Amino acid sequence: MAASALLGALLVLVSFSSVLPAEAATVEVKLGTDGGMLAFEPSVITISKGDTIHFVNNKLAPHNAVFDGHEELSHIDLAFAPGESWDETFDQAGSYDYWCEPHRGAGMVGKVIVE
Repeated sequence: MAASALLGALLVLVSFSSVLPAEAATVEVKLGTDGGMLAFEPSVITISKGDTIHFVNNKLAPHNAVFDGHEELSHIDLAFAPGESWDETFDQAGSYDYWCEPHRGAGMVGKVIVE
């Protein structure tokens, strides 16, 4: 009797856990590499819908992140201070190209892939 009650309780728990939404993640992207390169680190990142990217100014400022065709995701203000940061949450699946406005010509470009 106790074994069947335990089994029933486990089945209820399993059924609830299968319908709970996954917790959104936050992933960091550095503006300027640790080695002093004009690049986003990482330059290509794959996340899930609802995840957030934490952009943090690292080296060789000033930096920003301008998303091609997505003003709502763009952070056009320049970050000058080390550690200055902002967050962007991605709610739609797709591929998002972006760049640092002052350093685009130097190849400081990135891509966010949202699954």
